[in-house]
Amino acid sequence: MQGKECLITSKIKSVDTLSYKTVSANKATVNKEWVHVDAEGQTLGRLSSVIAKLLRGKHKPNFTPHVDCGDNVIITNAAKINLTGKKWTEKSYIRHTGYPGGQRSLTAQELYDKNPERLVEKAVKGMLPKNKLGAAIFRNLKVYAGAEHKMDAQQPKTINLNEIK
Repeated sequence: MQGKECLITSKIKSVDTLSYKTVSANKATVNKEWVHVDAEGQTLGRLSSVIAKLLRGKHKPNFTPHVDCGDNVIITNAAKINLTGKKWTEKSYIRHTGYPGGQRSLTAQELYDKNPERLVEKAVKGMLPKNKLGAAIFRNLKVYAGAEHKMDAQQPKTINLNEIK
């Protein structure tokens, strides 16, 4: 009889020592890293969805929806991005000047010719929350058209997007 009692009390003690509390991150406890991604040969939408996950922090075990707990992301070679199908000519980016009849639009090719970084920025921004948190998260993204970037001092960790699911 004593053997069973010892077994029961040891199980109860082990349950008491385990922590089952939900971890809620805040600005002080968040661990933000710098990540470098090479966009050469990547499809725009697939690249953008992975980048949005990294920026938001959904890949981390302590993800908290109302906190900026994602990483800082550096994208290089934005000028070597791919679009599938007829998107270069048929996809349009619409804006409005604020005046009557002030609707303006650009095709993806026209926007790419003006500024290839903006194509990637617009795609990622569309996948982030549409509020103050989304604006704060978007500031953690740096996009460069060429292979060089100015963020060497942050010692970014290079990630291969083909290995991330």
